[in-house]
Amino acid sequence: MAMLEQCLEKNRLYAAQFDRSKLAMPPSKKLAVVACMDARMTVEDFLGLRTGDAHIIRNAGGLVTDDALRSLVISCQLLGTREFFVIEHTDCGMLTFEEADVQAKLSRDTGADASGLKLYPFKDIHANLKAQLRKIRECPFIPADIPAHGLIFHVESGELEQVESI
Repeated sequence: MAMLEQCLEKNRLYAAQFDRSKLAMPPSKKLAVVACMDARMTVEDFLGLRTGDAHIIRNAGGLVTDDALRSLVISCQLLGTREFFVIEHTDCGMLTFEEADVQAKLSRDTGADASGLKLYPFKDIHANLKAQLRKIRECPFIPADIPAHGLIFHVESGELEQVESI
């Protein structure tokens, strides 16, 4: 069975017992989380969250990109979130490559110019996490009184390490 067929079958089972239609649009814990898309991380599980508790924004590296900032602004300004977490993790793929090397490979493999494609790899997870928090704090559309916390998820143990709070 193709992956789509498997997922559609699982969805039919899910929909048959679906009970979340009455959840409010704003997150009940007033929390927004930016986290890496790594498949080993189930953010809701390791934070003890349930559906409806928080906005979860995921991308490669758990980076506060322009789009992640857009989501955080909407989350706090329109939907009432009052706290942010940025979660990166050990053994992240973003630590393993140089942007220029991947751009060159993509250009060779696809025939399209990839020189302008920004991938945002990093070499130091702690320094990168602090830089992501600074992006939040420097955004003029995010109130300064909303705390932002930088955390590292250790894929080896499941533990969270608090790096910085601003």
